[in-house]
Amino acid sequence: MSSATAVLSTPGESAARTADAEGRLPQWRRVLTVLAVVSLFIGTRTTWRLAVAAEPLLGAAITVAYAGILLCAVLALTVRGGRALGRVDLLVLALAVGLTLAAAFVSHPPNDEAALTGQAAHELAHGRPVYGQSWPWLFEQPGVAYTQTETGGYATTYGYPPLQVLLAAPLTGLLHGHLPATAVSVLALVVGTCVLWRMVPAAWRSAVVVACLGFGLLPYYARIGYPAVLACALMMPVVAGWPRLMRGGRLTRSDAARAACLGAACAAQQLPWFVAPFLLAGLYLVRRGEEGRRVASVALARFTGVAIGVWLLINTYFVVQDPGAWLRGTALPLTQGGVLHGQGLSLVTLYLTDGSGRLAFYSYASMLLAAGLLVLFCLFVRRLGPVATVLPWCAFYVATRSQDGYYLLMTPLWVAAAVTVSHQDFARAWRPLRLRTRRVQLAVVAGVLAPAMACVLLAVSWPVPFELRQATAHAAGRGAVTEVSVDVTNRSGRTLTPHFGMSTGQGMSRWWVAAEGPRTLRPGARAHYVLRPEKGTYPRPHKGKRMQLRVFTADPSTLTNATVGLR
Repeated sequence: MSSATAVLSTPGESAARTADAEGRLPQWRRVLTVLAVVSLFIGTRTTWRLAVAAEPLLGAAITVAYAGILLCAVLALTVRGGRALGRVDLLVLALAVGLTLAAAFVSHPPNDEAALTGQAAHELAHGRPVYGQSWPWLFEQPGVAYTQTETGGYATTYGYPPLQVLLAAPLTGLLHGHLPATAVSVLALVVGTCVLWRMVPAAWRSAVVVACLGFGLLPYYARIGYPAVLACALMMPVVAGWPRLMRGGRLTRSDAARAACLGAACAAQQLPWFVAPFLLAGLYLVRRGEEGRRVASVALARFTGVAIGVWLLINTYFVVQDPGAWLRGTALPLTQGGVLHGQGLSLVTLYLTDGSGRLAFYSYASMLLAAGLLVLFCLFVRRLGPVATVLPWCAFYVATRSQDGYYLLMTPLWVAAAVTVSHQDFARAWRPLRLRTRRVQLAVVAGVLAPAMACVLLAVSWPVPFELRQATAHAAGRGAVTEVSVDVTNRSGRTLTPHFGMSTGQGMSRWWVAAEGPRTLRPGARAHYVLRPEKGTYPRPHKGKRMQLRVFTADPSTLTNATVGLR
């Protein structure tokens, strides 16, 4: 085992290595390798089916890969020594990488992130601005999703940090459309997986394959060009054994490289912004408990300085070009006011009630919960230290945009921390306060989380601003819906501008056009609206499905729901 791997070994590894040396492999290690092998089957059939139709030689190679998967399963259950099983793990990694690249070659559908990143890379390659430019035609492509905003429009500008654009720009001469973004994401995932596989203890390397390349989950997001995949790949070496960074207060070359990866990750996508405070706070508390306040402060300043320096270096060109557009663009997902979407608590407002008169309180709850969890992490670092890579994502559960992708895209970091970080790493961490009794601890936890929970209750219970009556859909016979009529009364004390959408399940249609009815409604005013689909028709809901009218306003942020009858 290399010195780098030994440094990251967890307490239970010594026993596993002893067992390996004696030729007795723990059963759980064999099972872990078999699980990694099983995870390679998921999605491979689809890749093979596409390959044999378009690239028969690639299809034949995937058929050979099937034999390799079966061989790995046999070897995982028959080899006796730890070194032999390590070679099997290496073969499993090679098969996973090969299947990931093959899937990317035959299947790389566009998505909004990839389309925007590819267009931004094309603009950068030709010396044109990236931020603040609207490209609505990208969303006319089949399969490219759109994000509606509460102002009645769509997010059609690039809204991510620029690293993936910088990496994709040189590829625009060889690849077109969204493909440069896809290539960067796929290669980043493969390289990041190999680096993390090498960094973790040998016994847990199969877990890395499962989390990063198995089951086709992250490879799918890489194939559709998500910038978060690049950010996750850069965060992998940062998270592996992170409490042991800068021991003795020294910033080694390895530590500096991992600080640079943190800065680059923050320049690739916004999700690392949420986990970075937890890592930096935990690093300071661990170093202060072991080395003292001065050494910890100097060490943290050096580490953070390297990360900020790399982040600034990547962003400098865009800051100089147009600082206002750069700032608005990189913060766009936090400020654009996208409509409710996701699997979090906002589903109460979307599907279980008639709406909410203050959707902004979901956002307040998310920010307060993130801050509260950071406070609790610092107060109980000896207990919560190992979950530093998981806690930040709890805040998204109460956000207006609470998609499961926010959790899924960062799950390799959970695995990296689980196999390289233990409670022993935090045994001597400094505690800002000593809460001695369980009653005091529970009171502090309740007090810290109470503001976020209060905001959630306000968001759920605030009365809706509109009263919707006689919402009726009109269809030509058994054909598609052509228009919806509804009577709207403004029950709030403010003049509101309603925007209308339709839903027959998860998600919402494009905005409907108000063919009849005023643009704004004064307090107490009532109006009759005739709404028509943007594309002329809307699919008739299947039997057993409801047709829901959703009325959003931006100032204040509200949603009113009503079931639409069909005539």
